[in-house]
Amino acid sequence: MTRVATGVVLGPPQPSQKCLTAAQTGDLAATFSPVANTINSECAPLEPSFDGGKLSWKLVCKGQLNMELTGEFNFDGPRHYSATIHSKAEMGGQQVANSQSVIDAQWVSECP
Repeated sequence: MTRVATGVVLGPPQPSQKCLTAAQTGDLAATFSPVANTINSECAPLEPSFDGGKLSWKLVCKGQLNMELTGEFNFDGPRHYSATIHSKAEMGGQQVANSQSVIDAQWVSECP
């Protein structure tokens, strides 16, 4: 279940499903970290940290679009995790995004 807050407005819970392979669950840092894919912006190397079931990362890009993404994931069991992702972006000196996503996820079944 994901909820997105933009400014002071908290959106309704949004269910989603994602099927992960064994390889993806074997490398949680790679699976749950963002991949920089921008045009006319340069991104600093991703700053991930994975310790004791907690993953955090930070991605900063500068250029035509300046953005900063931070994520904190807590893998508190083999079938559950929670996360908070902050997204900020500006273009031409104007803020175009400032949101926070809160995720609460659990294993439902094996992939088809």
